[in-house]
Amino acid sequence: MNNRPIGVFDSGLGGLTVLKEIMKITPNENIVYFGDTARVPYGPRSKETIIKYTFQAIDFLISKNVKAIVIACNTATARALKEANEKYDIPILGVIEAGARTAVYTTKNKVVGIIGTDGTIRSKAYNAEISKLDPEIKIVDKSCPLFVPIVEEGWANTDIASLTAKRYLDDLMKEGIDSLVLGCTHYPLLKKTIGEIVGEKVTLVNPAKETAKDLKRILDENDMLRGDIGEEPKYEYYVSDIPEKFAAIAEEFLKKEIDDIKNVRI
Repeated sequence: MNNRPIGVFDSGLGGLTVLKEIMKITPNENIVYFGDTARVPYGPRSKETIIKYTFQAIDFLISKNVKAIVIACNTATARALKEANEKYDIPILGVIEAGARTAVYTTKNKVVGIIGTDGTIRSKAYNAEISKLDPEIKIVDKSCPLFVPIVEEGWANTDIASLTAKRYLDDLMKEGIDSLVLGCTHYPLLKKTIGEIVGEKVTLVNPAKETAKDLKRILDENDMLRGDIGEEPKYEYYVSDIPEKFAAIAEEFLKKEIDDIKNVRI
């Protein structure tokens, strides 16, 4: 039994999609969330910069006495997860392995699409994980850099989002994909818009749920789940810029009031 909180980190708002699943699957756990909203997006940045930012976020979460960390950012997972696990003596998991595994289970015709930031797509991290599980799967990937700022502006269900999604996804649809990996944690916030473009025959793969399941399994195997001490779990939120904007979108997405978001420098 371990009553310390879980740490969750993302470059901005996207990690809320992972946070929501962690809250569902481990409803008794305390959680500390950090969104690096001052430096979003991570996608266009170099590997070295992403590693630096990721380590700074991990150091911050460790200062909050967390027992495990979820890197709820595909770009940071692709570029920095390996290095983070080599550097830190604490369970740290990302979102790519879970997303790849779900895509392999989901596809029927073995043609899988992957969308993500420039950094995630350039890394070929999803491609490597999917091919490891099933080398017969054809993978079609596409960088969609405008999706992150669209979400961060609160424009997920607008004509701007729809037109952008159509422009990005037309090429993937021509390849006959039957599954589409939402390879950025911001992208599930665009699920309705993306779903309208690709249609009902294409399954949208959100790695968040499988990531939350992986986290629970790791905590359970290491006897690190929080005990039932008769107290409601505590959720702490930190951002590196514009807490008011984060609060408005987070409350709408999580369907719960967020009383206190702290603005921090890391």
